[in-house]
Amino acid sequence: MNRRDFLGTGVKAGAILATSAALPATVFATPAAGTPRDRQLFAIAQRELAKAGKAIWRSDIVGIADFGLRSSEPRFHFVNLDRSEVQSFRVSHGTGSDPEHDGWLNDFSNVHGSNATSRGAYVTWEWYTGRYGTSVRLGGLDDSNSNALKRYIVMHRAKYAENEHLAKWGRLGRSNGCFAMGEEQFRMALTNLSGGRLLYADSLGLAADGTTVTKPAPILPAQPELELLQPETPTAAQRLNPGSF
Repeated sequence: MNRRDFLGTGVKAGAILATSAALPATVFATPAAGTPRDRQLFAIAQRELAKAGKAIWRSDIVGIADFGLRSSEPRFHFVNLDRSEVQSFRVSHGTGSDPEHDGWLNDFSNVHGSNATSRGAYVTWEWYTGRYGTSVRLGGLDDSNSNALKRYIVMHRAKYAENEHLAKWGRLGRSNGCFAMGEEQFRMALTNLSGGRLLYADSLGLAADGTTVTKPAPILPAQPELELLQPETPTAAQRLNPGSF
């Protein structure tokens, strides 16, 4: 499903807008003004909004998930274009994107059963109650995430995305490809990002100072040293008649 396919969902769009309009506004903390990363995030948000066009009904706040950073880092950015503010939190990625569970996303996938995170732009839809309580449905707007709705890729809360899990394991747990957050962070997403807004996921690797983070090369396990076999000392009989042994 591409971005044009979402233009015919007027009834659902109206219901979502009515719901989200009743939500209270959340006050965002003001970051350091004009940081290099903020400027890059604003540019990405504006670029993706322009690409999405009428598939997005509310353009005040954009969510950007930067899976080029490790899951221990605040890499889910609420980009408030109206207030020129950014607030950042942690978010989990899928097990299929990180099979070794080292906290780094390796690959994206749009395939059913991959349990991987998908790259691309999403429109946030309505709330519903699922396995993790209140969750937000997502519609994929690109070929790279067109199966999001069928794969049940959503935003939801999860204990494995809480600070306690991070403190214990040094990284967040993994989802089945969903955008899983801690309770406090998800509450903010529910209030400020649902109802026809844009969520964009990519491997950007934007550090706080605006530089690009590169995933470290995997550390290969040490190989055991092979013992050199010493030739056996021939016996006296072998020395006298070597061809018979």
